[in-house]
Amino acid sequence: MIKNRRELFSIHWTCASLAGLAFLAGCASTPSATPKSTGWITDEVADSYVFGYPLVLMGVARDAAIGTDPGQAPLNTLRHAQALPPIGAANPPQPGVDTLDSTGWLDVGSEPVLVSLPDSHGRYVDARVLDMWTNVVWSTGPQFATGAKGIKAQTIAFVGPGWQGELPRGVKRVDVPSANAWVSVRIQSNGARDLTAVRKLQRAIRVAPLSAYGADSRSAPVAPPRGNAADSASAAAGTPAAQVAALDANGFFSRLADALPDNPPTPADPHALKILADLGVTPGNPVKLPRARDAIAAGLADGHERVGTPPSNMLTGNGWSWFGEGVGNYGPDYALRAYAASAQPGIGTCDDEVRAVVTQDSDGHPLNGANRYVIHFAPNQLPPVHGFWSITAYTRDGALGDSAPARLAVGDRNGARRNRDGSLDVTVSSARARNGNWLPAPRTDMQLVLRLYAPKPQATDGSWQPPAVVRQ
Repeated sequence: MIKNRRELFSIHWTCASLAGLAFLAGCASTPSATPKSTGWITDEVADSYVFGYPLVLMGVARDAAIGTDPGQAPLNTLRHAQALPPIGAANPPQPGVDTLDSTGWLDVGSEPVLVSLPDSHGRYVDARVLDMWTNVVWSTGPQFATGAKGIKAQTIAFVGPGWQGELPRGVKRVDVPSANAWVSVRIQSNGARDLTAVRKLQRAIRVAPLSAYGADSRSAPVAPPRGNAADSASAAAGTPAAQVAALDANGFFSRLADALPDNPPTPADPHALKILADLGVTPGNPVKLPRARDAIAAGLADGHERVGTPPSNMLTGNGWSWFGEGVGNYGPDYALRAYAASAQPGIGTCDDEVRAVVTQDSDGHPLNGANRYVIHFAPNQLPPVHGFWSITAYTRDGALGDSAPARLAVGDRNGARRNRDGSLDVTVSSARARNGNWLPAPRTDMQLVLRLYAPKPQATDGSWQPPAVVRQ
């Protein structure tokens, strides 16, 4: 069994602080001409970068998404994707091909915002809301653990800090610790012929502030056509993660300082704020970093590396890696939180989705679509889900290959055929295979993504793992 271990990020800070105290004590007995060490600056910049990364990333993503230009939507309004995969050059890495997505940003700072979801009539719907620190404050995932195949009509009020008042009868209250929140509603689609029914459900979703609740508040904006100016500008600027990575230390910490007043740390962490204050970063005030350019640059580089390094409590097996039980509700596990925000933006909890990724075959060689691979699921080792599962092939940078049918995935929603003994084989190759469970792949180095929608507990507690990818 693979164990899911949680490492407390604050230990590193505590050690760094103790080291700083030891240094200060040593200074009392050394000549004043001795140069002061700047190692503490490097450590605290790196720690603070990892701590603040999710909040800065969410702020950049929000600023890029809200507005009235094509490809954007105003606050408290959803933007509906209309095609699979979503059309536009600004798509995130590993775009999904199983669901039509409706996304938007909520402003709960002055009053609650109500989100009404329709009865899906047995169709799988994954809806979730994240605070600005990427913690999931609410999702539909737990509703499927009871055996439900779809969701019932429901209205949820997302309430910001400090609000007191009455909500309409039958509305569920969910408290949000930040002034803004990100909402995503993903509706299962069974192919091009099914899109009309999915779009009808999208149009039935309503989002409105409490003061406007009951009016005609349907979310009208839709995804723009391919090649529009907004998508081109967004593609030029890069994804939110790329924009954050391009910030220098002053730019990053200025964004963090500006965001903190409306989005206090979750959980509350006075020690993290004290470390930031030592660096000259205080909520709502101009940043005054120490005059130690090399130490700050080294700390920023270390922060970048740590955000992009899988933490030890990732689950791994047969070359695949995926998030376990801690994802979505991170507590003080800042390393996991930052890596999750970077690797899979908007990831839900272990009740919502598992997204396992593999880039090597069973012999440790990079996957390449020019080869032929087989993934063999034993009869009792099919992906454990309450919803459904699928496998999709992408290039190494997360794009859908141009040479493969881009909208095709293999999984139980599109009739993957089992063998006589109940097992199931998926053949992966850029060349068409006779096997009915053929997954087209880009003819280049690639990665495979296995998605489990509404996974069962064994998918995230380490008692199940995907099978190896074997080259034929």
